[in-house]
Amino acid sequence: MTAPRLRSLFGTDGIRALAGESPLDPITIFATGVALAHSLRKTCAEPAVLLGRDTRESSPWIAAVLAAGLRSAGARVESAGIVPTPAVAFLAHTHDFQTGVVISASHNPWRDNGIKFFGADGYKLPDSVELAMEDEILRHAALIASQLAEPDPASIPPVEDNPALQADYIQFLIDCVPGLPLAHSNDRIVVDCANGAAALIAPVLFRRLGVEVTLLNVTPNGRNINDNCGALYPAHVAAEVASCGAALGISLDGDADRCMMAGASNNVLNGDAILYIAALDLKSSGLLTGDLIVATSMSNIGLEAALKRSGIRMLRAPVGDRYVLERMLANKAALGGEQSGHILLPHLATTGDGLLTALFVLDLMARTKQSIAELTADLKVFPQITINIKVREKRPLDSVPTIAQAIRAAEEDLKDSGRVVVRYSGTESLARVMVEAETEAAMHHHATAIANAIRAELGVSRQE
Repeated sequence: MTAPRLRSLFGTDGIRALAGESPLDPITIFATGVALAHSLRKTCAEPAVLLGRDTRESSPWIAAVLAAGLRSAGARVESAGIVPTPAVAFLAHTHDFQTGVVISASHNPWRDNGIKFFGADGYKLPDSVELAMEDEILRHAALIASQLAEPDPASIPPVEDNPALQADYIQFLIDCVPGLPLAHSNDRIVVDCANGAAALIAPVLFRRLGVEVTLLNVTPNGRNINDNCGALYPAHVAAEVASCGAALGISLDGDADRCMMAGASNNVLNGDAILYIAALDLKSSGLLTGDLIVATSMSNIGLEAALKRSGIRMLRAPVGDRYVLERMLANKAALGGEQSGHILLPHLATTGDGLLTALFVLDLMARTKQSIAELTADLKVFPQITINIKVREKRPLDSVPTIAQAIRAAEEDLKDSGRVVVRYSGTESLARVMVEAETEAAMHHHATAIANAIRAELGVSRQE
């Protein structure tokens, strides 16, 4: 049996790297546009491609180079400007684009960037399609390099944005929750836009809904996206919620496809809590097909137990919202998501949408007249920790004896009273160690032992 070919460009969420360096150098970006246009022209003479981007300093020039490659190969290009990733998925599906392309590195630091693709159906491209695109991208990049014709981003005009597309996306969000606006409510919410793609959308959205809102980190400067703010730092919103007595806090990431929350008692609520309340709501309304949801290997045992008490099964998929969706489609599930805040509601949208998730929860709170604390009261989670270790290479973990032994020791000790998940990030040079246990002492002991083994064998030294 032939082993699957390893990807050289695409990770679990498109192409992602340090902006300006391979595979996000001008040649490869231009070649990506050419390859995409050639692929689309197999079924459409003049394919239309929609671009959207986040607020990173590099996003405009990457969009311009990509558009130049697309146009050189016969595609028509339109730009929605600075919009969340799910906006591109929605607009590609509803506005007759053959493909939607997002320029973003999601939750990564500002120096990183990425390119991810959505089909005309609004879903991310399958692994097989991306793998086939890799071959053509690499061929075109080699040809351009051999001709010494590297594109100069400074000489390529920027892509003109169409603000009407942003307005269409905002209207879509409002239409998803016809029970709102909340103008009748005196409850304040806090929204952290991470100086990212939602910074332009959220103020307009919540103003139109009549929500009393405190907006944080809505002044992007190209370099402050995700910088000590947003979904990676939900404690900031939790503190603001407690300070101003708000009903709910919402933390978005740089491309606004994930959402973390906080309640009035200064507690952070991750994607597991959102999945729990959404599952109960969908079941009560008869929309939870098969009484099951799909989560990932990272979701807490407490979520699984709480759902089981309510007669709901939880299936686990590999980490990555695309893999959650694959499992959902295979099992006809109406709800899925990740602990990181990607929540998939296929009856409303084709991909995770942080703003839509926030509106869904606000609508639920308004309909039930319950606080977020009351809605999540029956969810009891095990102590859980995740340690990220920067690695110089991604060798199979079971091939390194000291690492494998540390993992085995933890699994044998915890047995049915905890879980161990050790994996590599699909978008960064990181190993992630997640341990759940009944006690914090056991959790810290095993997580530290595994993390130290990985650092010793694969970690990046201070000199590197």
